[in-house]
Amino acid sequence: MNQFEEYCTEFVQGIGSKDAAVSPSIVNSASFAYATPEIAEGIFDGSIKKPLYSRMGNPTTAKLETIMAKMDGGVGAVATSSGMGATTLAIMSLTASGDEIISIGGLFGGTYALFTETLTRFGITTHFFDVDELQNIKNAINKNTKIIFLESVGNPNMRLPDIKKIAQIANDAGVVLIVDNTITPMSVLPLALSADIAVYSTTKIICGNSAALGGCAVFRAINDGEDKFKTSRYQEVHKFIKGAANMALVVNAKKRAMRDFGMSANANSSYLTLLGLETLPLRMQRVISSVATVANELSKNGLNINHPSLKTHPHHERYLRDFKNGCGTLLTIDMGTKEKAYQFLNKTKLATITANIGDSRTLALHMASTIYREFDEDTRKFLGITDGLIRVSIGLENPQDIIEDFLAAAN
Repeated sequence: MNQFEEYCTEFVQGIGSKDAAVSPSIVNSASFAYATPEIAEGIFDGSIKKPLYSRMGNPTTAKLETIMAKMDGGVGAVATSSGMGATTLAIMSLTASGDEIISIGGLFGGTYALFTETLTRFGITTHFFDVDELQNIKNAINKNTKIIFLESVGNPNMRLPDIKKIAQIANDAGVVLIVDNTITPMSVLPLALSADIAVYSTTKIICGNSAALGGCAVFRAINDGEDKFKTSRYQEVHKFIKGAANMALVVNAKKRAMRDFGMSANANSSYLTLLGLETLPLRMQRVISSVATVANELSKNGLNINHPSLKTHPHHERYLRDFKNGCGTLLTIDMGTKEKAYQFLNKTKLATITANIGDSRTLALHMASTIYREFDEDTRKFLGITDGLIRVSIGLENPQDIIEDFLAAAN
């Protein structure tokens, strides 16, 4: 049984109910009654496991968090209002003024802006490296380094990190590794590769149909023996380890980020995301097969395609070795100039022009004029943004239909 088939059973059995309503319940309440002051005290000190207040989570969202944690083999998860909410929660729960972050590889524009503009206002510095600069990454770690952050697949530069090697560097130095696994749920299992936290924009392929904005951070358990979180580098987590044991990272995220920043998930969005999860394994298998087919055929017909399944890609061997379950929905087409990119986008009949990715339908966007429009030339070069670059997220359409449409649009 392949990995996706296992999840088919896990998800539909875990999300549905065999007693009363089959579909998950939507709990549309901002607050919850405690019945007695004794129960209220127990809820607030954590000894009674009942809803506290919807800013800290509600039963619908808790169901989603349980499934997401199980998907990644985590001890728990915290669902958020967006993917950026999940990234911010994971980072702000562990950092303070004077701390440093190491960011590796290609980076979604919103995350890059968070690191370079917003976090700098809080006195947090980020250093950026390519995925293959392993020695420079080692050399950059110091006593102030709190987080190494990477995307499982560079969005949109399509470069693949050697997650195992980077995790080894992080663990040897006693530094947290966070993996943005938005593009590769189930295809890549960050916690199994020794990452500490996986973050997702569930808006993308997990939900899959542009119906619900959301995000999620999945946390590993704190080890009973030695653990990097028990060192002085993460002393702010120690009180949560004392009170919550192996669940400390979940409690830390809720107390040090969600409570004060309020990036809480909405019950309706959590419900729609649960429905998306039920078919995620089927959609992932379909899209992964289609992406490789489309990339190969378009490349053979002379288009400048960037995807690791192609032998011309610098990380093709890494793709074959470490990404046997695919690397998500994305490929890019470089049309050479902005004008040619616009011509292509105006001629395609299948692609929907939008900033989203991971949808049931094929999506496309010119990068330099939209998400990366405010970035300077050097930054665009580092992130792999050229004047004619179009990011494409392959959907569920017949791959041959996509190929024929794109070839017609390129001529």
